[in-house]
Amino acid sequence: MTDIHVTVWDDSGGSAQVAAVFVHGVISWGTDDRYGFGAQRPLADSYRLLMVDRRGHGASPDIDRTDYEVDADDIVGLLTNVPGGAHLVGHSYGGVAAMLAAARRPDLVRSLTLIQPGALRPAADHPVVAEALRRSRQATAELPPDLSPEDYLRMSTEGLGLPMPEPTPERLRATRAAMRERPCWDADVPLQPLADASWPTLIITGTWEDAPEAYRRYAGEPLLAAADFIADRIGAERLRVPGFYPHTEQPALINDALRDLWRRVDTAS
Repeated sequence: MTDIHVTVWDDSGGSAQVAAVFVHGVISWGTDDRYGFGAQRPLADSYRLLMVDRRGHGASPDIDRTDYEVDADDIVGLLTNVPGGAHLVGHSYGGVAAMLAAARRPDLVRSLTLIQPGALRPAADHPVVAEALRRSRQATAELPPDLSPEDYLRMSTEGLGLPMPEPTPERLRATRAAMRERPCWDADVPLQPLADASWPTLIITGTWEDAPEAYRRYAGEPLLAAADFIADRIGAERLRVPGFYPHTEQPALINDALRDLWRRVDTAS
């Protein structure tokens, strides 16, 4: 059993028979409305939603350095306590952790949904991805040692043409974790176990045409290239929706897609 914090949403009146585990990305936490999965609450009418706070985020314990391998262990620990396994959903950094957890224990997974997973290294031969990896490694090495969490939050948002969220204590704690994380874009994710799995995988991205130019070039283009590569390698279903933050900008489309995937799996099982 893991000691991470998990928020449970179940609005079914006790009728929900199946669980879904959600793993958030950077500068966020499980139930966060801005970057997390707050907009997926409507799915709790039929499913028991387990909203994970990764270590260093939300109400989970601190960690010296956020690590996708540790997150994957935490997810596996959580899944082992869910009777019948669970549908698994991961976004960004959480998508990498979800991929690793699903590869380690496919027997605990009912389906896997990856929303713009931050796994770039599997597609390292793609020129756009290769340049993104080079740039990211250089930027990480050159990060000023005296940079404050608030300055990092501003740099990560306004520096890419995005509005900066309010620097609340919860947001700044998540930002502090992001500043010393093990970079998920460089994770060596094994794709073959995901390709061999009996359950379906859905990979969701935005279309990014309306994103700020810098954000689209430095984040969107490599994420799209990597998502296409991974989907092709593991035989995943592929969904593109307008915008660049699918589950918060297009919650109805994403929730409908999740509902459809889960119902197909659960009906067949």
